[in-house]
Amino acid sequence: MACAALSVTQVDGVMPPRSPHCGGLWEAAIKSFKYHFRRVVASEKLSFEDLCTITAQIEGTLNSRPITEISNDPSDPQALTPGHFLVGRPLIDLPSPCHLHLASGRLDSWQHCQKIVESFAKMWKRDYLTALQKRNKWFAESPNLKIGDIVTIYEDNAPPLSWPLGRIIETHPGQDGRVRVVTVQTPRGIYKRSIHKLSKLPEEGLSPSS
Repeated sequence: MACAALSVTQVDGVMPPRSPHCGGLWEAAIKSFKYHFRRVVASEKLSFEDLCTITAQIEGTLNSRPITEISNDPSDPQALTPGHFLVGRPLIDLPSPCHLHLASGRLDSWQHCQKIVESFAKMWKRDYLTALQKRNKWFAESPNLKIGDIVTIYEDNAPPLSWPLGRIIETHPGQDGRVRVVTVQTPRGIYKRSIHKLSKLPEEGLSPSS
């Protein structure tokens, strides 16, 4: 019966009832959402309207995450996102000031909602980008980043729907041949970054673990 259900899932694209294990990828994303959502909202007293606003904005953050690269053009570091499947383009947001450093008592209802969204986005994006960085034990070597790879750049002050992307144009290996620093080309310029601040996008046909 389990094999038959799995076959139906793979061929028809339909998940059988009461079989969440057949949708492991999106169930993992839901688990990640619930984990962080409880930590930023559990102690808050929100109206129904505020809760709907916060949830909708968090949905935008989740659906703006990069999945894989779109183009092989070195000057076009764009990524495929869930937003492409929903609206045909990446999700965007208007620039807004950061509220994380402000005390909640100074904020009105809208600003307080934005602070909650920003807190969620900061924690969730950190964990998501960490999941993209494959870590092996010290005795198992992982491949170096190479020229042409598209990477997501971790920025502490990036807005919730912002995922800075860049393409590696130069590597700087150490004496042991391991690449720990690279030069990245972005739409805003060329920067040198440590690989610990970069997460390579999954290759075509593979999916991130969150």
